[in-house]
Amino acid sequence: MSTRIIIADDHPLFRNALCQAVKQVVPDADIMECDSISSLETLLATQSDADLILLDLRMPGANGFSGLVLIRRQHPDIPVVVISASDDHMIMQRAIEYGASGFIPKASDLSQIATALQTVMNGSLWLPSPVTQNPSNEEHEFAQRLKTLTPQQLRVFMMLTKGLLNKQIAGQVNVSEATVRTHMTAIFRKLGVRNRTQAVLAANYLNVDDQDR
Repeated sequence: MSTRIIIADDHPLFRNALCQAVKQVVPDADIMECDSISSLETLLATQSDADLILLDLRMPGANGFSGLVLIRRQHPDIPVVVISASDDHMIMQRAIEYGASGFIPKASDLSQIATALQTVMNGSLWLPSPVTQNPSNEEHEFAQRLKTLTPQQLRVFMMLTKGLLNKQIAGQVNVSEATVRTHMTAIFRKLGVRNRTQAVLAANYLNVDDQDR
């Protein structure tokens, strides 16, 4: 049975280059492509047995690590390797904190990509170099709390951070406003915040500075 690998990146030229790299590393790979978080979710609805996801941090529908967190909560059994133009050690370590199994800078050569893919598919974490920096205690705690949200609660939380009102959120997730309010109560409790403002401020931990794309 072929290895199923999903490449999620909104730049067609880089997607094509990554496809070629993956084919050289895993010749029998069944490669699927998407260019946004929503198209990735749609693809995973029918490909939930994928072996690996290569995920760009910056795509439509994602803000910083939010796409990574959402996909990991919805499909915890599929390892995700972050692909990024950044080679910042702190960004790498934060990606691991939020659930990535590896981190590949876009400037990596074929041998490095091969090592990364083989390491992750063998069940281990992979980073291009030893990382000595660690996220702050506050971010670590936030990441741990975030993992307690259900996939639906996480989706509501992401919409909340974009400024959507309860009525708008209810329409997008196809539930009643009362259900959204119930989700909000649970989200605030699990994240240790008291209101929407504090929740939005806490979500800043998910951001990645523009220079770190």
